[in-house]
Amino acid sequence: MRIAVSIAKSLAGLFALAMLAGLAWLWISPPDLIRLGSSYAAKIICSNALLAGRDPDEVLTLDVQAPGHPLFKLMQAEVEEDEARVRAALLGVFGSGYAVFREGMGCASIPEEDFELAGQRAVNRPPGIANPSLWPVGDRVEPAPGAAVASVVNDPLLTGPGMRAVVIVRNGRIIAESYGPGFTHDMPLLGWSMTKAVNAAIAGTVAADGRLSVDDGNLFPAWSEDGRADITLGHLLGMESGLAFNEYYGGVTDVTRMLYLEPDMAAFAADKPLLHPPGMHFAYSSGSSILAARVWQNAIGDAEAALEWPYRMLFAPLGMDTAVLETDAHGTFAGSSYLYASARDWARFGLLLLREGVWQGRRILPEGWVEWMRTPTEASGGEYGRGIWLHGPRINEPPDSDPDAGFELPEDAYWLIGHDGQTMTIVPSLRLIVLRMGLTPTRLGYKPQALVEAVVKALDVSEGGGTVTGP
Repeated sequence: MRIAVSIAKSLAGLFALAMLAGLAWLWISPPDLIRLGSSYAAKIICSNALLAGRDPDEVLTLDVQAPGHPLFKLMQAEVEEDEARVRAALLGVFGSGYAVFREGMGCASIPEEDFELAGQRAVNRPPGIANPSLWPVGDRVEPAPGAAVASVVNDPLLTGPGMRAVVIVRNGRIIAESYGPGFTHDMPLLGWSMTKAVNAAIAGTVAADGRLSVDDGNLFPAWSEDGRADITLGHLLGMESGLAFNEYYGGVTDVTRMLYLEPDMAAFAADKPLLHPPGMHFAYSSGSSILAARVWQNAIGDAEAALEWPYRMLFAPLGMDTAVLETDAHGTFAGSSYLYASARDWARFGLLLLREGVWQGRRILPEGWVEWMRTPTEASGGEYGRGIWLHGPRINEPPDSDPDAGFELPEDAYWLIGHDGQTMTIVPSLRLIVLRMGLTPTRLGYKPQALVEAVVKALDVSEGGGTVTGP
């Protein structure tokens, strides 16, 4: 009996020692997956709490823990509002991740506690054009009468689980809108990869100023001595650069490491090797979008002027007063993923595309630029232009399938598509924009094509099949 007790005590001691060793290992050298989870939690909470004004505890529960990896359920966070920063960690202790907020630049992930890396710069935002007049110039909305469209935007089966905003624009007017509980018309919402289209549009404003061309090569000094010298801005925006980049979001991959563990995203993406000749292979890559942002920022020259450029040349003229395009710690705009803007401001951007780059009689984008954005590249097999898809999102479907099969959609519809259910559908022939935003993981199986189809049919019913007029 004494021998058995002694063995049991020894095993207990060894188990306790192993536990202490494991905890010490997590403390001293946490795995990248834990660091990634902590950095993601800190970044999402920082942006939604300090930029969008949401309750941080709600963001942790709804945005971080509920839809994500089981690891996120063990994350705890603290917000230091006076210091404008957020810390998150596994069980509040292990693998700490940090994010810091800077006015006009949003939140950036910061490695360790190196807050000086990001500095305390702020972007001077010029005022927009909002005034008491009717949307899109002002904020007053007079929805067009029509119970059919209103019933569509208030149907949860069509707007989908986790819907946060739906805005329908017809002939330059908001004719219907709906918001999820706790969300309002002026709350900034994350567009995720819809930001790629905005990034392409900003590049267009730089091109219009004569500072760059989509055909220029030798974009970075380190590329001048190999095949990467042939990569152009057009290749980057069209996802046909040929660079290696893993866009899978299920673990520590290129895209997640870049967004949450690398303070200089552009340097990380630029270091990738060339796998295919530029222009010959389509591979969706947030790294390419980050590089495109760095290219147009470099073309502007002055760093401070580049940080102000999106606001002065795009957001202010459109009256997108809520828009914040976030940067990484080194000041590169996250043109792949991180534009926060209200649903109405996202719709304003859609209206700019619908109007072929002209706003209130002023040309914002070069003539033909929007057409170029929505023209599919040969390498994409007719699917993708520059920030724009020629079909709706694939939801749990094989890559070679037609995601729009089974839906009656206008042939000229094109899409902006972002992670977790962000979509904007633009239909030039109907002068129509259907914006849907939310937090809707792919596993839920929601397809926004049904919403667009229902809106088009409701318009036909309410107007009796009449002709479309107006801008």
